[in-house]
Amino acid sequence: MAGFDKFAERLTRNLARGSSRRSLLAWIGGTVTGAAALPVLPVSRAVASEHGGGGGARASQSTGNIQDPGDPASCDYWRYCAIDGFLCTCCGGTVSSCPPGTEMSPITWIGTCTNPADNRAYIISYNDCCGLSSCGQCMCNRNEGDRPQVRPQSNNDYNWCLGTESAVYNCSTAIIIGVALDS
Repeated sequence: MAGFDKFAERLTRNLARGSSRRSLLAWIGGTVTGAAALPVLPVSRAVASEHGGGGGARASQSTGNIQDPGDPASCDYWRYCAIDGFLCTCCGGTVSSCPPGTEMSPITWIGTCTNPADNRAYIISYNDCCGLSSCGQCMCNRNEGDRPQVRPQSNNDYNWCLGTESAVYNCSTAIIIGVALDS
């Protein structure tokens, strides 16, 4: 055992003579920085898109209701005519409910979208879900009927996570609140 102790002592002393605390800290900093850069490698993005994450291709789905046609996980879904944000249907929620761990904002913006099934205009309330960081999937930015920022209730460029415990945005829902009146 004495031989092992002498070997360990020699190794430690040689390491101490050949390096300093600053060089050790520089090496640790370089390692941490290098490890942080790994997720940006193209291999990582390719793997994420194969498994349905990171904005990769999603299987088409339907609401199953002939009066509510379309794929709620697609930006082309009729209710999303004035949406700006990540779709809650891709983040663990539904078209009208927030993902677990988030809170629906009571302050919303509204839009009027035409349902292709009955050709009627519906008033849609776009509620942001707040409390967790952005989900980062299914980003949609459709500005049909968007108004200048002087009419905030019709503008989708605000963070609508006011009136919630956390102002951190996660995703957006599209809730039908009524049929628009014909003018």
